[in-house]
Amino acid sequence: MDASAIVDKLMEFGLTRQEAVIYVCLFQNGELTGYEVAKQTGISRSNVYSALAGLVEKGAAYVLEGNASKYTPVAVEEFCDNKIRSLEERKKYLLENIPQVSAASEGYITIEGYKHICDKIYHMLKNARHRIYLSASSHVIRQWEKELQELTKKKIKVVLITDDVIEIEGSILYLCGNLKFVDKDSDFDKVSQLRLILDSEYVLTGEISGKDSDTCLYCGQRNFVNVFKEALRNEIKLIELTEERDRSEVEEKADRRERK
Repeated sequence: MDASAIVDKLMEFGLTRQEAVIYVCLFQNGELTGYEVAKQTGISRSNVYSALAGLVEKGAAYVLEGNASKYTPVAVEEFCDNKIRSLEERKKYLLENIPQVSAASEGYITIEGYKHICDKIYHMLKNARHRIYLSASSHVIRQWEKELQELTKKKIKVVLITDDVIEIEGSILYLCGNLKFVDKDSDFDKVSQLRLILDSEYVLTGEISGKDSDTCLYCGQRNFVNVFKEALRNEIKLIELTEERDRSEVEEKADRRERK
């Protein structure tokens, strides 16, 4: 068990680090008093009682009344489901009440960090209405197979340009050997070029390696999108011509063998 990873994930659900540590402690040991939690975790009693009160308030623990109050954890699935449901309700409220912008930004936006880039990719795929063009290494694209398959089921056009066969039913696949991971400084620093066009309206492009230092450009500027579309169209045409040439060479070799 990677305790630090568990604590980090619990913190993403709104717990402080001390609350998350105590939550895990309750799971490991069962019902405990504040004094017992302090002994198990090494956290001061004053901080333990404060954190236990926070766990109860946030729906992550229950109080068992008795001669000495004991605390028991709420099941992980129940706690997480409740938090997600609460966030969905808040999301609905915000969508209905937040002031509307006059128009979507058409400028150039820099998105930094692999996680934030993945969030933007997810949002673009989720909001596709007509077509998606995605060019990246197969290692990158396979992370989005589920979302891409859902798009094809909705009859949204999905065009993939990558270095290896990816079986997504209903998608159009072009194989290009230049899109494999490119080694830079070392074997642990590998970069894939990413190009994504959404509904001929927005572009996301850059290089990603799975690191916080990754950077991509997001743009809805019409001229930029049109130039980007034309470049991708030319690349697809080049792939088609290369495939046609390769087929012709194979057929010629087969004919020569037959004549011999």
